[in-house]
Amino acid sequence: MTVPISTRRGPGGGVSTRATGALLAICAIGLAGCGSEVSGHPVTAATRHIGAQLGSLLPADADYPANYGGGLTLPPEAAALATGDLAGAGRGAIVTPAGCAPPEQQSGPDRTAVAVANDNVARATLTVVLTRTDKPLSAWRSQLRQCKSFRVDKAGAKSTVTTTLDPSPPADAEDTLAFRRTVAPEVSLPGVAATMQTSAGQIGDVRISVAYMTFEGRKPDTEALNALFTAALAKVGRAA
Repeated sequence: MTVPISTRRGPGGGVSTRATGALLAICAIGLAGCGSEVSGHPVTAATRHIGAQLGSLLPADADYPANYGGGLTLPPEAAALATGDLAGAGRGAIVTPAGCAPPEQQSGPDRTAVAVANDNVARATLTVVLTRTDKPLSAWRSQLRQCKSFRVDKAGAKSTVTTTLDPSPPADAEDTLAFRRTVAPEVSLPGVAATMQTSAGQIGDVRISVAYMTFEGRKPDTEALNALFTAALAKVGRAA
């Protein structure tokens, strides 16, 4: 899977350019996956437009847990790559079954906004993704239900992506969902098996998702995830 170049904050609080720990793992994996067939999903439009630019709706540094040191906003191209990676298949990947492939993400400052934060000690990443969409969250939920396991082949690098839906988190949004996703490379490499715990919600035509990524089966920091998800929803909600 293709992974954008992001940044990681060093011990002194400065920023050094490198692939983020979380997305680096998926880059090394090359993503893959696949399982059951998909017959389609609802396409009901999300009609309420939120006029604020997506980048202005990303959480502030103060909204992140202290050990993450704030979020770094990715430029549009890197943001588009990041959303593909978190969806389980990057650009150019062959997904089997084809119906499990994520929809092509439109790039641009008012189509996708992404911020990434790292906990270097825990080797974990929190990623906030805001996307503009005319589809309800139920369409995504439907695809996740039908694509519990799928395979991805990216330039010969193969992996299996497995997704499990969790109970929807209570939140001030029109709809929410939560899921756990694992990315297992066909050729195992130390330290690159990735696990993502994701909470998502929708307010009007803005979809909000926060993903906590860690490695080698480490337990996710649900407290950090929940706190950031709540803050992200609240900021979008104030603009609605």
